[in-house]
Amino acid sequence: MINKINNLSKNSFVEVFGNVFENAVWIAENLYLQKPFKNFIDLKEKMFHIFENTNKENKLKILNSHPDLADKTKIGMLTLDSNNEQKSAGLDQCSEKEFNEFKSLNNIYKKKFGFPFILAVKGKSKNEILNNFKERVSCDINIEFVEAIKQVKKIADLRLNEINKK
Repeated sequence: MINKINNLSKNSFVEVFGNVFENAVWIAENLYLQKPFKNFIDLKEKMFHIFENTNKENKLKILNSHPDLADKTKIGMLTLDSNNEQKSAGLDQCSEKEFNEFKSLNNIYKKKFGFPFILAVKGKSKNEILNNFKERVSCDINIEFVEAIKQVKKIADLRLNEINKK
């Protein structure tokens, strides 16, 4: 697997890894320059290093690239990864009441923090997601920024694990 990855052209590499961090192609482009990788763990570590060592402005851009959860008007228009993740949690099957609750929480959260609520939803139910949302919307901005970054890294790890399975 790693030999195949190491032999990818830049375009193919970016196509595979360009959305590990939501819409952050620049991370995949920087990662490409660090080839060859010893193994997939080496690739993951280098990718996370790029993300962790970027400035706060770039991290905020990545946070703001994440879609609102259960946004009825956007379902189907998300990146393939986000669409699949939200569908796996049933967020495309919300009742009107649930959609409205998510919409209200999304608006409150973004107004308070300046970025969308981010949660690695894979394997979680709608109720777990809503409860987590309700808890985190009352957090302090500094605590929530750290948590959002942690969730972005969880999402990236899950996406990398999916790539590694192929």
